[in-house]
Amino acid sequence: MEALIVLVLLVQTLVQYPHVVGDGLDEATRLRMEMREKYLNQEMTRLLQELEQSSLEPGVRAWGALLWATLEQWHFWALLGVLGLLLALAFSLRKRSREPHGSAPQENASSNLEAQEDQVNGRANAEENNAAGREERKYGANGDQEQDRDSKLGRFIEESIRWPVLDRGCVITDLIDDLTRAFGHHLSNRFYPVPQQAIGMGSAFEGWSPRKEDVVYHVLVPLSPPPGHTFHLEPNTAAGMPGKDFCVRVEQVHIPEEKLRRNKNSILLYNLCTRSYLDVEKTTLWFRLMARASWSRLPQSKHWRLRVLPSRRSCTLRLTNNRESFCVEVLFGVQQGNSDIYVSSQSREALFTPSTVWPETYGVAEMKFFSHIARQAPPDSCHLRCLQLLARAGGGRAFSNYTLKTIMMHLLNTIPMAQWGRRHCRQRLLESLDYLRCSLQKKRLDCFVIGNQSIPPQIDLPPHFQTLQPPNLFWHLAQDPDAHREARQDFSFLRYRLKQLFTAIDGEASSAPGAPIA
Repeated sequence: MEALIVLVLLVQTLVQYPHVVGDGLDEATRLRMEMREKYLNQEMTRLLQELEQSSLEPGVRAWGALLWATLEQWHFWALLGVLGLLLALAFSLRKRSREPHGSAPQENASSNLEAQEDQVNGRANAEENNAAGREERKYGANGDQEQDRDSKLGRFIEESIRWPVLDRGCVITDLIDDLTRAFGHHLSNRFYPVPQQAIGMGSAFEGWSPRKEDVVYHVLVPLSPPPGHTFHLEPNTAAGMPGKDFCVRVEQVHIPEEKLRRNKNSILLYNLCTRSYLDVEKTTLWFRLMARASWSRLPQSKHWRLRVLPSRRSCTLRLTNNRESFCVEVLFGVQQGNSDIYVSSQSREALFTPSTVWPETYGVAEMKFFSHIARQAPPDSCHLRCLQLLARAGGGRAFSNYTLKTIMMHLLNTIPMAQWGRRHCRQRLLESLDYLRCSLQKKRLDCFVIGNQSIPPQIDLPPHFQTLQPPNLFWHLAQDPDAHREARQDFSFLRYRLKQLFTAIDGEASSAPGAPIA
């Protein structure tokens, strides 16, 4: 019965409740709402009293039965909902009757405040962007203040970035040479490739490795054919992408038949080749086994522990002692004539490379280019610092470290070395960003070594290299719109990171002097 009464009251409330059509209430409406509020309060009090009286029956069993029956009826839950609704309605009506005209000014004031705040923020952002643009356009024209700020940037980069241990490079190449010389005991009277002197290449040997804790020393071990064999480089036209891939055909020149029968199990064609082509994976496995077998013969084995890590196309060595540990990736290559160009076992990025394919590498030529620059650079040259900063700020995303390195090599080859001092650091970074932006717009970034008419003569290249059309390192951006869109987003991120650095240096808001850049 009580539930039915409550439902009737709810229907009456919904039918007779006056809808507010404006922010203010006239006097008649306000009086009618107050009377309705009093009536609803009286009815709610009466219903609560009846419910309380009906629940005071003697006996625990009667109380439990009543409670269970009440819980089983959906009317109980409807009653609770109606009571909550009535209480909320009464509170709202009382508040509105006391402040009939107060809410609208507050809402208007709040909206005006938000609008003013948006305008202030908009003006602040516009002023910040304009200031940044004016700063870049006026760079180099403000005298001593600009030079002091740029020198401060150069000092910050020099103090904040940790450099790889360059002296270790010679130790590592000497170690690999000792290891390959120890192969002589196992390679005597056998027809296997002959390892030549190791060549260090890559960022660790060039002096700008992005992160000290992630330094990997890349070492190229050239292979020459064994006696009675020759290596012929045949272009691989099945790659279908820019860049040159080769297959190394192994041919026998003249080997006595008796010697062939005696050393059949040690012949190169039988063990390291696939269809007369030198196999990268078989060569890697052979070198890995030889390294394990020869390590104990070296004096370094008394102080270092050697661990050979699994890898398909290179021999990765982890050397550890009680104080430190470092990683060496040994790549194998075949030299093109007497030049600094090799075909190597290194695989193409993001592409599967068949085991008989040897991609062309320019790592040795690029390492010699950085050595040439180091001999001409001023003592406070910032080119390595700028390159490492770019790699740490934007590398590992759409732009590989090799992309940023290629841009820096183009700038080093065109800008006089006298303009690479510490005080020029900001300008060189801005020019690197501008070079990258233009390359993204054109969807083209030329390889540095091929087709470069102004490459230093100290670098030995095949005669036809300077007349070739340089491969486009951004060829994938021209074919994939999504990749190009992602690259543009990553460029914005890189520019934002460098802008943060400039702001921190200009405002002297950087952290501890020796804190590394994340």
